[in-house]
Amino acid sequence: MRLLLLLLADHQLGCDLMGNSKQSLESRELGSLPGSVTKSLQFFVFCHGLLQLSQLLVSGYLKSSISTIERRYGLSSQTSGLLASFNEVGNTLLIVFISYFGSRVHRPRFIGCGAILVSLAGFLMSLPHFITGPYKYDQSVASTFSNTTDLCQPGVPGSQGNLSDDGCTPHAVKENHEVLLVMFIAQALLGIGGVPIQPFGISYIDDFASERNSPLYLGILFSVTVIGPGVAFMLGSAMLRFYVDIDKVAGDEVQLTNKDPRWVGAWWLGFLVAASLVALSAVPYFFFPREMPKEVASGKESNSKKSEDVLSQLRLRSEQMQNLSLTKFIKHFPLVLLRNLRHPVYLLVVLAQVNLSAMVAGLATFMAKFLERQFSLTASLANMIIGAVNIPGAMVGIVVGGAILKRFQMSLRQCSAMCVLGMFLCLLLALPLLFLGCPTQKVAGVTYSESSEFGHHTLECHLQCNCPKKAYNPICGSNAIEYISPCSAGCRVVNINADNSVLNYTHCSCISDQGLAGFAKPGTCGTNCSHLFLPFVVLSCLAGILASTSHTPSFMLILRSIQPEDKSFAVGIQFMLLRVLAWMPGPVLYGSAIDTTCILWEKKCDRNAACRYYDNNLFRQRYLGLQFFFEVGAFLCFVTVYVILRRQEREASNAAETKADPEKEKLAGNSIKSPESKV
Repeated sequence: MRLLLLLLADHQLGCDLMGNSKQSLESRELGSLPGSVTKSLQFFVFCHGLLQLSQLLVSGYLKSSISTIERRYGLSSQTSGLLASFNEVGNTLLIVFISYFGSRVHRPRFIGCGAILVSLAGFLMSLPHFITGPYKYDQSVASTFSNTTDLCQPGVPGSQGNLSDDGCTPHAVKENHEVLLVMFIAQALLGIGGVPIQPFGISYIDDFASERNSPLYLGILFSVTVIGPGVAFMLGSAMLRFYVDIDKVAGDEVQLTNKDPRWVGAWWLGFLVAASLVALSAVPYFFFPREMPKEVASGKESNSKKSEDVLSQLRLRSEQMQNLSLTKFIKHFPLVLLRNLRHPVYLLVVLAQVNLSAMVAGLATFMAKFLERQFSLTASLANMIIGAVNIPGAMVGIVVGGAILKRFQMSLRQCSAMCVLGMFLCLLLALPLLFLGCPTQKVAGVTYSESSEFGHHTLECHLQCNCPKKAYNPICGSNAIEYISPCSAGCRVVNINADNSVLNYTHCSCISDQGLAGFAKPGTCGTNCSHLFLPFVVLSCLAGILASTSHTPSFMLILRSIQPEDKSFAVGIQFMLLRVLAWMPGPVLYGSAIDTTCILWEKKCDRNAACRYYDNNLFRQRYLGLQFFFEVGAFLCFVTVYVILRRQEREASNAAETKADPEKEKLAGNSIKSPESKV
């Protein structure tokens, strides 16, 4: 759902950029290779659909693997949120100039160059995997990969018996900084490369398609690209099933399963796949001509005077914009910005969309992590739920909203009423989600003290083990209490399966089982509330569908409430405000809120790295509470728009009645003059 609003915003911006591009009435072929394929607009539509799908795989894939990257490189949610939103920085800085450069450039080649940058960004995102060493984790079984163990070993200093203490060398610190630098550069390149792709591609199609085929082409293009985020999450679901070091470590050396909280999937593999697809999709754009032969519509051509007048006005406005210098364009932009921001309907609808976009930004970036923590899901399953349920649900909502709008030919007031109704029903379904979740599991020494239930058992049971404080290898005791490592549970024996995986731990002095030393199984105990998972998914999907129904009507409110000559600028301003006020700060805000709910941090060089345990109740309340706050904000904005439009409609109706009835007009005139006579 993360990119759906962004897609349609780009779509609208691209459609309106045709007003800023000089339409060619004569066909010319410049710089194309021999052959008819590069002169086919249908082939261009096919290539552009493939390119946009591939681009969304690169940008959407990061959201699907954000929790895995946090675990692999020890990032906080605030840092990962900043990383996820950093591509908006380069995009926002350059998107304003797209409406100026319009058709002054060779659009297909610019699209190809942008695609090359996107592809480079995808390859750069995977680079940290190749410049860092193998993933290290605490383990109980010595192997060729490591000869350390985190079992209880009396007399052995903890600092010598665990991998967690080896990560604070000057080389490791420098390596971590290099990883972050490479990822942020890649995200900036991704934003810059994506600038020309959608606006230039859609305006190019609209310029050279016939009036009859243009909506069909744009509809196909939108249908293809709108599934991009869903495909990205499904790709993440598939890639995260593989172990991160599948290319560095033999399979029999890996002692983890994908259900283990220490598991890190092959997050880098998806970037290679997506970047390769973008690179292949970019090739044809360097052979398309600057201007393509204009399609001739089959059937009768409309030669009505009205359509000719509209076309001539568009040409005149286009040429006026073409004659603007860059300096005049920059000076003209603030004036149009202020003029539109003074329009109450435009301003309120944009603010409503800012609230919705901020809600979607948090949902897309951290929903997979939320499901993992709240319902003890694997990263792969969480991504599959989002890609197969939430995003298709949002698509259904957008389609239903557009269909209702077309079926009933709604006025502006009716559009605002539809937005109000959709958001009100969304709020009704979203409210129960705040209370539909799982409590934090019992973790010894973190959320639970043994002495509270077993008077004779205290944390002193593992003091003789000399456990390192940084150890992390969760196990679930037979007493249904989770321990952060076998050492912290006082376990001295590990039993191994035939495939070298851990079966269980025994002789655990901290686990009491009917007065005897208990045993433990590897992995977390989980939250044990799987029965709430299905209701949560159903309610969140329905809430997303209802919120999405307001998407198309809200765009109609913007397009119909502003002056025609400001349309392309207004949509561009709207697009810029959504990025600056929602897409850029949104993930950082959500990440910061999530970090405040952490109760046990991983430590690297005495600083907080990735969070190991969250307070699940606080996590749910603050994460979903932020979403509910933004939904309420959007609802209030739409209610205010409805009140304004209803008042304007009533005033217009009264004015029309007064004008139609001369007697009323006469009485009205007398009533106006009477005060003057008194004065």
